[in-house]
Amino acid sequence: MSKVRSVVNRLHDRIDYFMEKCPNMTAAPYNYNYIFKYIIIGDMGVGKSCLLHQFTEKKFMANCPHTIGVEFGTRIIEVDDKKIKLQIWDTAGQERFRAVTRSYYRGAAGALMVYDITRRSTYNHLSSWLTDTRNLTNPSTVIFLIGNKSDLESTREVTYEEAKEFADENGLMFLEASAMTGQNVEEAFLETARKIYQNIQEGRLDLNASESGVQHRPSQPSRTSLSSEATGAKDQCSC
Repeated sequence: MSKVRSVVNRLHDRIDYFMEKCPNMTAAPYNYNYIFKYIIIGDMGVGKSCLLHQFTEKKFMANCPHTIGVEFGTRIIEVDDKKIKLQIWDTAGQERFRAVTRSYYRGAAGALMVYDITRRSTYNHLSSWLTDTRNLTNPSTVIFLIGNKSDLESTREVTYEEAKEFADENGLMFLEASAMTGQNVEEAFLETARKIYQNIQEGRLDLNASESGVQHRPSQPSRTSLSSEATGAKDQCSC
């Protein structure tokens, strides 16, 4: 496991180096102003992958398989007239993958921490997930607590009130949601993005720091500008 963790860390370092040294290689074409990195964390079987699928595909994935390692999804949203691309890493909840998935916490702007309202054990483990998040992300990372499976009210084991109290005590945003019906799924992802954007506007995030979890993309150049630049480059070419 230590060898796997070492390989993953080296891979992240190479990606960060490439993004820092060659930002223009990934800048065009694009139709967004920012990239926000999210992670989804929580025990196995709480519905993390189903929440991601509901948000990105607008439909429920029945018989959702357990994540092996990590999965990835993206979606472009809009906050205050700014286009934001969310890069969402869905991490495995099994303890045997914990050492590997911890490497994905680095540079996360938002963390969606999920429990299952019908399984108290998943709620009881939140403190451990929160400790990892606080230790492995930057102080400005927005943490959103999601109580999934709100459609299963008849088998509820965790009350809304106690989860809300836990969230308030730890400075977390909170909603109950249902990956099956879609209730509050959109809101959880979007409210996290709005809070991150607010932190940017208030100067709480250093966009030049890779650990911020945010990449800024300036407005896309116009076709006229691109054409002029191409012509200029051609005129200067000696080949």
